[in-house]
Amino acid sequence: MLVKITENNLNEVLQKAVEILKKGGIIAYPTETFYGLGAKYDNEDSLKKLYELKKRPEEKPMPLIIGTGEILPMIAASVNTSASALMDKFWPGPLTLLLNAKEGLSNYLTANTGKVAVRIPGESIALHLAKEAGFPITATSANISGMLPADSAKAVITYFEDKIDLIIDGGKTPGGLPSTIVDVTGGKIKILREGAISSLTLTQ
Repeated sequence: MLVKITENNLNEVLQKAVEILKKGGIIAYPTETFYGLGAKYDNEDSLKKLYELKKRPEEKPMPLIIGTGEILPMIAASVNTSASALMDKFWPGPLTLLLNAKEGLSNYLTANTGKVAVRIPGESIALHLAKEAGFPITATSANISGMLPADSAKAVITYFEDKIDLIIDGGKTPGGLPSTIVDVTGGKIKILREGAISSLTLTQ
């Protein structure tokens, strides 16, 4: 199902998307860079299906988005001072943080590392979706693993045809650099991928 966002239907579309996620469905949605694929963080069947759709290697964990820091305890065992400082400075925005994962979190999200990757996205439909949901949603790029990320609903359809339960068409996304990924589980900033936020900006 493809739904185009208009000025008048955003709330209705977001409610529909959350309903689909709660029922175990998979959605595609625009972020502030590319389109992402969403599944509810604690639905093992949905996460497995998402991995299979993307042909994603199992050693690659799936990142999450949240709408507010208040729901971090759903996925993170702890948040240290380094992580808190980065959240205060860069969230909402293109900074993905690796935190110590809460016990029992799916291996699809942790890849057996004991860590989970999460961010509050910048201004985008992704941010509104995460706020509407009130639970973490996967934010893996909408592509077959190793291929270019989708920057339009048409590109999502090219990759996945009718295998996605809902595609939220918000037009062409800006593209550009992906989020910067930082591991803060050790209390120090360890940059795993430099993206939209430069290493210089992070350490200032």
